[in-house]
Amino acid sequence: MQLEFFPSRSLTFYLARLFVTRILAVLLMLVMVLQVLDLLGESGDILAYQGNGQMQLLYYVSLRAPQLVARFLPYSVLLATIITLVTLNQNSEVISMKAAGLSAHQVLAPLMLTALVISGLTFAFNERVVTRSSAALDAWQAVDYGPIPKASGVRSNLYLSDGSDLLLARTLAGSGNDMVLTGVTFYRRDANDMLVEQLRSPRATYAGPGWKLEKPVRFDVSSTRTTQLATATVAKGLTPAKVTLAKVDADSEDIFTLAGSIEAMRAAGRRTSALDAAWWHKISGPLSSTLMPLLGAVAAFGLARSGQLLIRAALGMALGFAYFVFDNAALAMGNFGGYPPFVAAWAPFILFALIGETVLIRTEE
Repeated sequence: MQLEFFPSRSLTFYLARLFVTRILAVLLMLVMVLQVLDLLGESGDILAYQGNGQMQLLYYVSLRAPQLVARFLPYSVLLATIITLVTLNQNSEVISMKAAGLSAHQVLAPLMLTALVISGLTFAFNERVVTRSSAALDAWQAVDYGPIPKASGVRSNLYLSDGSDLLLARTLAGSGNDMVLTGVTFYRRDANDMLVEQLRSPRATYAGPGWKLEKPVRFDVSSTRTTQLATATVAKGLTPAKVTLAKVDADSEDIFTLAGSIEAMRAAGRRTSALDAAWWHKISGPLSSTLMPLLGAVAAFGLARSGQLLIRAALGMALGFAYFVFDNAALAMGNFGGYPPFVAAWAPFILFALIGETVLIRTEE
């Protein structure tokens, strides 16, 4: 019996190469099909803006494709695991490796090492590419696929409150006193929370205090009269610091920026459990690819002639998809405060690692 965790160098590279090529093939197939379907659904809205054409469609694809890759890479690793192990089983290569003295863990070791490398690459890809594309796409969709403000740190769809009054903005650009809001709607309410007037403006800047609306259109509820104003200052209780903390999108911020946002919200006395769970999931999410060879390992073992190969493959696929279901459910529970953030992000990973290891040991070891 071999004591080394990995098989021979040649066999390790052979299994890793098979696994990587199948991951890339499955990922390419999934992303292409899903991108086409997604583009069919969004192309009408993109082309509805006057002046948009083929270049804007390609720009949308460039922003959406990284999100699809990040979301479906773990699924691709799962399907590639099933395909690789079923092929090895059918060709009696698994039997040959076990006859040579390799344990089930040694057969899976090259695949798990490859998946671990892919998890690291996924984490870097999410932090450097996906967060930026998500922020850019959200800002572009907020202006109905029109021109995006030429500024850094663009945020979209802000919902702000100043006492009983409400301030809505499609986008926010800039920082500090140089903040600029676009697509602004302000609702003024009385002491009974009844709406008394509405102001709509294409642009607002910080007036210190308050926000100066440029060319707002005022609608008075009591008289049902609409008037055009030159300027108006509203929401004097809203400071740039409060606006910054109004909306933190975990998908659009890297792990270090998100940590800073969480600390700022915690210092302001805001609830941060959902963001804490999202921060932990930035680590556990990419690491889920490492679980897929373990969950799909049931397809590798057992005689192909026994007629149970399809059942084993279906069982491995069911275990993998069950993990994703539990992962999403745990995150939802964490967002509602049902689970602590750390438990919401890591409990599914640990649970299914134990399940996969138990199944492997009881059936093959």
